[in-house]
Amino acid sequence: MNVKKIMTADVATCGAGDSLSCAAQIMWERDCGIVPVVDADQTVIGTVTDRDICMGAYTQGRPLEAIRVDSVMAANPICCRVNDKPSKAWDLMAKHRVRRLPVTDGKGKIAGILSLNDLLTNNGGRSRSKSPAFLESLSDTLGHICEHRPDGDIECADAKAAQPGKKRKTPVAK
Repeated sequence: MNVKKIMTADVATCGAGDSLSCAAQIMWERDCGIVPVVDADQTVIGTVTDRDICMGAYTQGRPLEAIRVDSVMAANPICCRVNDKPSKAWDLMAKHRVRRLPVTDGKGKIAGILSLNDLLTNNGGRSRSKSPAFLESLSDTLGHICEHRPDGDIECADAKAAQPGKKRKTPVAK
């Protein structure tokens, strides 16, 4: 089995110059949390997630219509290919701590999207029995994806809690 058999093929995309409002509308209409960003040739050049949109709006302090996708997107995203084995996708997700991967054809053009949910509902491309190897792979992948950042603290400028020009440390939830 390959990724093509379990990915979502009907994927909506946006361009780097589109607004975050456009990306958010796609997410709302398609009930998804990621949109591949493509160039005019449909080559994947980035991804934008619901979190990217939220953080972009917060850090830039402007309406979504006024913020371009390329100002918040993850450039050079980790992708898998249509002919990859699901196990390779598991490994990529674990290594790069992501829950979704754009799927490309042999020329880097968008072919679909593969989510952790796709892998889980299709048993990682394995037989329908929940084998010990599958459960171990699932546990390892989720463990890597869900790890907290090693830096421990995040600098946060909170207008209600900090004085202008000063930052307070906010601990990362563990």
